[in-house]
Amino acid sequence: MDLDAYTRARTPTWQRLDALSRRRRLTGAEADELVALYQATATDLSAVRSAAPDPETVSRLSQVLVRARSRLSGTHAPSWSDVTSFVLLRLPAALYRIRWWTVAVMAAFLAVGVATGVLVASSPEALALMGTPSEQREYVDHAFAEYYAPGAGFAAMVWTNNAWIAALCVGTGITGIAPAYVLFTNAVGVGSAGGLMAHHGRLDVFLQLIAPHGLLELTAVFVAGAAGLRLFWTLVDPGPRTRGRALAQEGRALFTVALGLVGVLAVSGLVEGFVTGSSLPWPVKVAVGAVVLAAFWAYVLVLGRRAVAAGHTGDLDADRAGYGVATAG
Repeated sequence: MDLDAYTRARTPTWQRLDALSRRRRLTGAEADELVALYQATATDLSAVRSAAPDPETVSRLSQVLVRARSRLSGTHAPSWSDVTSFVLLRLPAALYRIRWWTVAVMAAFLAVGVATGVLVASSPEALALMGTPSEQREYVDHAFAEYYAPGAGFAAMVWTNNAWIAALCVGTGITGIAPAYVLFTNAVGVGSAGGLMAHHGRLDVFLQLIAPHGLLELTAVFVAGAAGLRLFWTLVDPGPRTRGRALAQEGRALFTVALGLVGVLAVSGLVEGFVTGSSLPWPVKVAVGAVVLAAFWAYVLVLGRRAVAAGHTGDLDADRAGYGVATAG
């Protein structure tokens, strides 16, 4: 390709596209022209990149196309309707679509945790890995219960820690291995603590301290792991979509889940910070945990089912995702 000759021949088209993109108002004919010029210039950019990838020309065309794309798809000012749409449609739809993945992750997590707990409680060799007898007694009699000191500072620390675990599952989801490893190590950790408490006859204390916040907290971790693994499976099997488009769509839905988990983990952190370590009767504490968990699943199953039936997936709208362009009526 003679880049200079090609540039001279196509420059009027590029300039016209740029001029239309900068106009505040367009007629119907001009809007149609803008779409046609956008498509032609996108083809030009592809040709330049493949045949004569001049950085200056590529940069120039990319800037023109970005401006034109913004003009075609329009701008979206944040509003309360966006927040409402996110909370009532996008988030529940995204959570609903991975519900069975969440259940599968939960089943695997519990299987590993229970197996680890039984091993620690029944095997002297495994129990010895938990520390010396005096260290075990200190943990069982004091450290485990004293960890749950009520207060805002503790709630914030818990939220940060759990958010980090969820972020690891979500952020590394496409690898498949990383979220599975994070979930496995946490299952082993929870199971080991439970096994140690059970061996020393304090399983009731373990369950009483875990149940109020852990029901929702662990569910959030299961959701994060499920979302990450779902993205990995999309890479393996994109279905009827192209792999790139499938990953883009599921990745944006995954980000929706990640944002939602910030709120879910905030609630579990508040329960852990102000209910678990409080002086409330244990039945009340466990009831609080059960209520917040039931509320979460009601949100997912009721609102999620409705949102999915209405065509929502957790992804952005077509125009915001870049799949739709404006044309004159």
